[in-house]
Amino acid sequence: MSSLTRLMTALSVALLPGFALGHDYMLGDLHVEHPFARATAATAMAGAGYVEIMNSGNIDDTLIAIEADFPRVSLHDSSTVDGVASMIALDGVTIPAGGTVTFAPGGMHVMFMGLNGDPLEVGEEVPATLVFEKAGRLDVVFKVEGMAGATGVMDHGAMDHGAMDHDATEHSTMDHATMDHDAFP
Repeated sequence: MSSLTRLMTALSVALLPGFALGHDYMLGDLHVEHPFARATAATAMAGAGYVEIMNSGNIDDTLIAIEADFPRVSLHDSSTVDGVASMIALDGVTIPAGGTVTFAPGGMHVMFMGLNGDPLEVGEEVPATLVFEKAGRLDVVFKVEGMAGATGVMDHGAMDHGAMDHDATEHSTMDHATMDHDAFP
């Protein structure tokens, strides 16, 4: 590759909107780090995505939606109380000024629903758009990763969500007991 070609490639990448370093993205005062999704079982109807968002500004912003090419994409939080797992749909997530919000296994996450026999596979990339109330829209790519580096926290993104009613009006009342918690890829 010639020096001119290398220079042109470097300049074009540096000028891409939202591009930072590696698998990170910038939009105004927001720094979006390492969006990723977990590989799913072949029978999974939904997958989970994770990301860390830092706000170096002086004003709170809110992640109000994530758009991707699935029948439904939504923000959720999960918790386990007395051995019962539950998920709650979120209308938005505030990214506080000077703060960081982490979407991680066992906590907040993005649900990619409607896989319908097309599982998320290691190495696949899921293009998505993060929609912020103030900063606007940011195109990112969720890279699909395997289960390596498990922390002991159950990653329900790899579970078979097929038996779960994601269309329930009240997500906090979903019955995770009907889910196959042992269905890992």
